[in-house]
Amino acid sequence: MSLYRQAESNTRKTWLYLSFFFVLIIALGWIISYYLETPVILYWAVGLSLFFNFFAYWYSDKMVLSISQAKPIEKQDNPELYRLVENLCLTAGLPLPKIYIIDSVQPNAFATGRDARHAVVAVTRGLLEKLERVELEGVIAHELAHIGNKDMLLQTVVVVLAGTVAMLTDFFFRISFRSNSRSNGKEGQVKLIMMFVSLALMILAPIIAQLIKMAISRKREYLADASGALLTRYPEGLARALEKISQDNNPLPSANNATSHLYIANPFRGSGSSWLNRVFLTHPPIEDRIKALRGMEV
Repeated sequence: MSLYRQAESNTRKTWLYLSFFFVLIIALGWIISYYLETPVILYWAVGLSLFFNFFAYWYSDKMVLSISQAKPIEKQDNPELYRLVENLCLTAGLPLPKIYIIDSVQPNAFATGRDARHAVVAVTRGLLEKLERVELEGVIAHELAHIGNKDMLLQTVVVVLAGTVAMLTDFFFRISFRSNSRSNGKEGQVKLIMMFVSLALMILAPIIAQLIKMAISRKREYLADASGALLTRYPEGLARALEKISQDNNPLPSANNATSHLYIANPFRGSGSSWLNRVFLTHPPIEDRIKALRGMEV
């Protein structure tokens, strides 16, 4: 499959997943509204997700940088890195993002920010020390692709939607349990059935939401790989970088579950390669990404 077809396929699947996410929230809101005999809950569910997305849009980058302990640098601090980013930005037609450094020996990187004009690229010290120039160029191109594809905003929306699903299911379970405890007779039996339905929703909906979030994250990584390879015209550079990153077992002390999906590779080492671990990974397996890169036509 060519890079262009790969990118188009991943984009379509991403928006399909995202649409299903919104449908899941609306369905949960409708069920709770029906159960409580009030439409207000449905409006509240949709409004809450929109409110949190608005808040995350403006402040997510600051939270991510704080959690990752990233520090800003100026051009005089690392002229070579700045020139590399500037050249790739000119090729991609993107404004120059702010550049941050994470003081860690693990090679890794991420991009964040609410749009291309307020974007940030953060790289670890280990990435700068352990990669050759063409490999580092591949990683930076990957992160610039995230910026160009507006992935930072999409990932923020996905995380917020997953949290909204979790809150709704927890709320539904608590309401149905309390209603059942105050009911008796036939009404109590109906309430008991609804409580078991809500229990199933409480268990399954967050799992479905998490799987959707991870599927979107994985698709965006494949898309950024493809877009980054198009930018450098040298997929092998990113493939070699991913090999080195995957072989490095150093920990990343500032790694956090809330931000791990932003990195080019899973910052938690030793996650295993079993079927179950692969299902719940926010990143595609490195070997699959390398294989895809080396099999693509530029």
